[in-house]
Amino acid sequence: MDENGSIPRAFRSRIRAEILLVLGLSLGASAVYSIVSIADSLSRSTPLSRQVQSLNNSLNNRAIFDLIYQFLALFFDLVPVALVCFLLWQGARPHLARLGLGFDRPVRDALLGLGLALVIGIPGIFVYLGGKALGLGVTVSASPLDTYWWTIPILVLSALRAGLQEEVIVIGYLFARLRDLGWTTWPIILSAALLRGTYHLYQGFGAFVGNFAMGLLFGWLYSRSGRVLPLVIAHFVIDTAIFVGYPWAASAFPGLFGIAR
Repeated sequence: MDENGSIPRAFRSRIRAEILLVLGLSLGASAVYSIVSIADSLSRSTPLSRQVQSLNNSLNNRAIFDLIYQFLALFFDLVPVALVCFLLWQGARPHLARLGLGFDRPVRDALLGLGLALVIGIPGIFVYLGGKALGLGVTVSASPLDTYWWTIPILVLSALRAGLQEEVIVIGYLFARLRDLGWTTWPIILSAALLRGTYHLYQGFGAFVGNFAMGLLFGWLYSRSGRVLPLVIAHFVIDTAIFVGYPWAASAFPGLFGIAR
């Protein structure tokens, strides 16, 4: 701040440009693609509820190269996370305090993360099924990868990537930088939740609503605790259950998930 306590215009412009660059390299780009995807889905003759969106797709028809491509995709998806850690790194310990990343209470953070996963994951199933029943969501194929020895480890790493990328960038980074611009708490929470909902919009409007609600809860919790690790853990647990557990549930209860035998 300057001598009058206001934020210099040049600093504001630099921070805005930085936010756009970070989001353009990560979840902002995902949000744009998601908007185009839902527009594409809505413009088709097939009802939304009968369309399928696949996650974790195979990237090559040869197992060894599929593994290599999967690993590279996960690695490069985490580069923006490394970037925001670099941008907000502090010389004094804890170095990543501005991102809400601290590792001084691992047990407490893990228990809170597991509790959050239960609170969010179970209602999330009903939001997904409700959206499909109302024709507002697509069928999500969470694990269409061919079954190799490395399939489950890659799916678990994919869940970890999602937890780190979304919570560190959308919660830790955006909260820090929007506060630098003088934003107050609730506009930040609402904006971050809107972004979260938007980059899930390709899954349908039910997914948008569910993830927006999740974003409100996560943003509110972060504004009170200043800790992002429980959110990463909760996100990781939820996505691991979806990526690894979904194929079993879908095969056991195909009618419930809108899948024909």
